[in-house]
Amino acid sequence: MTKIKFGTDGWRAAIAEDFTFHNVRRCARGVAEYLQAQGTADRGVVVCHDRRFASEYFAQACVEVLAAHDIASFTPPDAVPTQVGSSFTREMGAGAGIVITASHNPWTDNGFKVKADTGGAGAPEMLKAIETTMDGHPEDELPPRRDYADAVDAGLVEIFDPYPAFHEQLASIVDIDRIRAAEKRILVEPLYGSGAGWFTRLLGDGRLTIRELHTERNPYFGGVNPEPIRPNIDEWLTEIPRWGADIAIAFDGDADRVGMATEQGVFVNQLQVFGLLYWYLLDVRGQIGPAVYTVTSTSMAPRLAQIYGTQAYETGVGFKFVGPKMTETHAVIGGEESGGFGFGMHIPERDGLASGLFLLDLWLTKGKLASEVLAELQALAGPSYYNRIDIRFMREDYDAVKADALSRLEHEAPEALAGVGVARRQALDTGDGFKFYREDGSWLLIRFSGTEALMRIYAEARSPEDVDALLAEGRRLISVGAAA
Repeated sequence: MTKIKFGTDGWRAAIAEDFTFHNVRRCARGVAEYLQAQGTADRGVVVCHDRRFASEYFAQACVEVLAAHDIASFTPPDAVPTQVGSSFTREMGAGAGIVITASHNPWTDNGFKVKADTGGAGAPEMLKAIETTMDGHPEDELPPRRDYADAVDAGLVEIFDPYPAFHEQLASIVDIDRIRAAEKRILVEPLYGSGAGWFTRLLGDGRLTIRELHTERNPYFGGVNPEPIRPNIDEWLTEIPRWGADIAIAFDGDADRVGMATEQGVFVNQLQVFGLLYWYLLDVRGQIGPAVYTVTSTSMAPRLAQIYGTQAYETGVGFKFVGPKMTETHAVIGGEESGGFGFGMHIPERDGLASGLFLLDLWLTKGKLASEVLAELQALAGPSYYNRIDIRFMREDYDAVKADALSRLEHEAPEALAGVGVARRQALDTGDGFKFYREDGSWLLIRFSGTEALMRIYAEARSPEDVDALLAEGRRLISVGAAA
């Protein structure tokens, strides 16, 4: 049987291995009993899904379990971006939200995300309480369920169209009509995910020319992980200058993360995008306020905060940490290395659609080429280059490999990396890795994933060559020579 544990962003597992209808129903029962214990079950639950294999049926299974607990479900008729579910959880006053998605994971996986009534990711204490509730039942016990058609007849299922209200929400935070009126060309890559068609619908019928690649549903995601980083988006990058796009935007599988490329087809890494978005809020919109960034994200956040006379706060990895910290500090932006950004005037959760619109607004306001806008940021906040390598393991070996590597990193800390002294070592609060800060302000981080059998090595430095040198040092530290 499967011990279900929520990681940095919900629970994810391989379809038909651990991600089964039985285990999804166990998760749904955990949410239902948590809400009953909190006295908020009468507010209902928003239930959404992405375009992965059988996601709509897993979502229906959740509705059936909730109905068996006399809890109403609010659900859209089709797949939607995850942040749409987050937003409607708040707007409908629901007690919680459930989204069936594995975000950017391989096509073989699916996942179960929990949203708080704020619209943000479920905080660690909420997820822990749900896990505890789940652990109170034998793993092989069948959760109660009420037939879907019967639940509908009983008035426990409300189908709603999310587009009009979400369009109105986005239009309230950025001038969509201004973007639509620009005589420019934008190439969008949704990577077959649930963000497909949204930019065309939001920005079409104007002078702006929008072209989207890979809009059809394909649970195989064309054979790549639906994460908007290289090499997954190389086809998009090649097409940008060939088609003559002025700027390009990409989304991950559930459209809560964003990617960007210049008119030259040059990929703008996720840390640079964080800098661009924070700079946009500070400089273009005059929203002087804190930023929240994860330990894996950019040092440009605190540098920009210092330049504009505000603060930046570092958290653990995942929006279950970022979202609550945004609320606590009244931050204008919160973000993480994976390309997910949330905004204080919107929802304390990642939104790739809003992020993409803000990037377009920044570019149009500056009146320069996309590459020139990036160069202006680098001149202000200092050069920032970044890369990450992923090393996967067999699931059955993962726990032992993780324990051994973390022990060695703790007891064999380096004094220098690539010829530059290490100023300090920081153990991650989540207990899953270490970050090494060099004397020149660059850093190397080694972290084990909480949702996959995966170790990641991250580096940020002032030149691409130095980034490569730091990543090589990371490999050396953990004695892993296999290709990423």
